[in-house]
Amino acid sequence: MPTNHNQIQRPCVVQSVLNLCSKGLISEAVKSLDSLPSKGLCLDTKSLAFLLKECANYRLLKEGKWVHLHMNLTGRKKPGTFLSNQLIHMYSECGYCDGARKVFDKMPVRNLYSWNNMLSGYAKLRMMKPARRLFDQMIEKDVVTWNTMVIGYAHNENFNEALKFYKELKMLNNGLNEFSFSGVLTVCVKIKDSKLTRQVHCQVFDYGLLSSLVLCSSIIDCYAKCGEMSDARKLFDEMPKRDVVAWTTLLSGYAKWGDMKSARQLFDDMPVKNHVSCNSMISGYSRNGFGHEALELFTNMMVGRVKPDQFTFSSALCACASIPSIKNGKQIHGFLIKTKITPNAIVVSSLIDMYSKCGNLSLGQRVFELTGDKTNIILWNTMISALAQHGHGNLAITLFSNMVKAQVKPDRITFVVILNACSHSGLVKDGLHVFDMMHDHNVVPDQEHYACLIDLLGRAGCFNEVVNQLRTMPVKPDARVWKALLGICRIHGNLDLGIKAAERLIELEPNSSVGYVLLSGMYAASGRWDYVSKARKLMNERDVTKERGVSWLELANKLHAFTVSDTSRLLNDEFESVLEILATEMKDDHTF
Repeated sequence: MPTNHNQIQRPCVVQSVLNLCSKGLISEAVKSLDSLPSKGLCLDTKSLAFLLKECANYRLLKEGKWVHLHMNLTGRKKPGTFLSNQLIHMYSECGYCDGARKVFDKMPVRNLYSWNNMLSGYAKLRMMKPARRLFDQMIEKDVVTWNTMVIGYAHNENFNEALKFYKELKMLNNGLNEFSFSGVLTVCVKIKDSKLTRQVHCQVFDYGLLSSLVLCSSIIDCYAKCGEMSDARKLFDEMPKRDVVAWTTLLSGYAKWGDMKSARQLFDDMPVKNHVSCNSMISGYSRNGFGHEALELFTNMMVGRVKPDQFTFSSALCACASIPSIKNGKQIHGFLIKTKITPNAIVVSSLIDMYSKCGNLSLGQRVFELTGDKTNIILWNTMISALAQHGHGNLAITLFSNMVKAQVKPDRITFVVILNACSHSGLVKDGLHVFDMMHDHNVVPDQEHYACLIDLLGRAGCFNEVVNQLRTMPVKPDARVWKALLGICRIHGNLDLGIKAAERLIELEPNSSVGYVLLSGMYAASGRWDYVSKARKLMNERDVTKERGVSWLELANKLHAFTVSDTSRLLNDEFESVLEILATEMKDDHTF
């Protein structure tokens, strides 16, 4: 009986393609298709769908087009509904909506999935006008259709339309399920509306869906993002069953709002800890001034063999920078190298920032120089900021020029750090030139940029220019602008302007000690002690307290923190005697 040679070869070819895919070699798998048409071979529908799915997962548009071309060359110029849906999904995931629409328009038969697929593609790419036109053309709609529009408008920050579609979806009462609430919960997170979150929570309860771990975790996340941690905790405690996502979501909420005591208690109660929960704790400790605790937890994480990721290293390095502790920073840097993890731009920036804040700028520069890919603006911003912190304004400007020459587009943060560099180095002319350059790079100056400009002019004593900027700036001065003005008035002893700045600052931030302290300091410097008493009395009446400054000292491989009037340290007497000697030597040295 004769044997069809094609039938024998086809399984081998298919297996070869699938083997390459399983190894993550998608490009090689797709290239292997080139030889098939000449042999009269083609992949079956199932294998083609698998390849298109892999191209979509890895956002490989070029390879996806090759698969589509292979289909055309092997007699599938009009693929069936199933493969057409896979092509639409692939093109949409790769951001090529025109390609998806061409396939959609050529489909002889479309099902509801086809329409929803195309609609989802528009929504993901934030193309809500064509999405709305397609939605209006649809004869049949389901929960997925409506929810796609809600999520699309939410991500496009058109929250009124998103809520409008959600309300219409609810009125239809067309078998609402877990997925039905994902869109409106996205809106809750985006606009941080606790009232809306509570309403959705009640609706989920009414539909009997609170048993869903995914929904409960999402609602907890909404409460946490809105700062309603008591509501988040209440829902968490009421959950009949919890997974690691629910634990980690609540933990992240506590860490975000600085309640590290509650975060630690929850962390200790967690039945299973993964790198995400550890990251939340390390990041929370680092952001809220608990550098020692962050590093201790990082060490425990390593001992417990919990595998770190990029975010772990970034948070731990930030903790070293906040203390600061270059010894721990170097150890973490060494461990990062040993793990053979290729650090991303965030980790490299954290390394630069850590070395800079620990006083070793040269090591930070070395890290920057050895970084091969410098296309990420975060790296340049961090290095410019490090130079600014160390008073190297001219070097910061040179680096900024090199960045522009390297065709890395500066952002708003770039101009904040470069203006700060000019300000701290007294480079008024350069700073004004940089401020004018913002227009060339399509960056609109905001309050932070104007605060930097005020500081730049004020440090140079250009008070007429400062007043003119305050009068003409297109945005309303916020607390940052008034703080900058108050700071320079204090430096130059401009009491009249300083008082006005302090009054505006206290109006904007009545619970912050900055305005009261700087104002009373200026009054004291001018000998107006009655006004000093009034400022301090007002501060006491409003129950505003000044946060104590903290100094760090590393001794015998241990870090010690000191505050004003701290008598708790064992070596207090020795430190006092050393400080007295230093104070005497500083008085004798006329350079101080």
